[in-house]
Amino acid sequence: MKNKPDDRRDNVDKIQCNISNTIQNIHKAEEMIEITDDEKTREDLMAKNERRDEALNAMRKEIKDEAMAKENGYK
Repeated sequence: MKNKPDDRRDNVDKIQCNISNTIQNIHKAEEMIEITDDEKTREDLMAKNERRDEALNAMRKEIKDEAMAKENGYK
């Protein structure tokens, strides 16, 4: 059984989609933080958004790496 070759041609698009979805989730959580009276929920959402910010930074770095690799023909 042969392994499937690594097809990275659409990685930039997939990462960009993940970035967009994460940003949307951050905004939705911020809206919930504004309207909730529950301190625990507020703290949980704020903690989630911190993790999302960290993930965004990692995805932005990854998208730069993938874009460079794409320009260089994935060598």
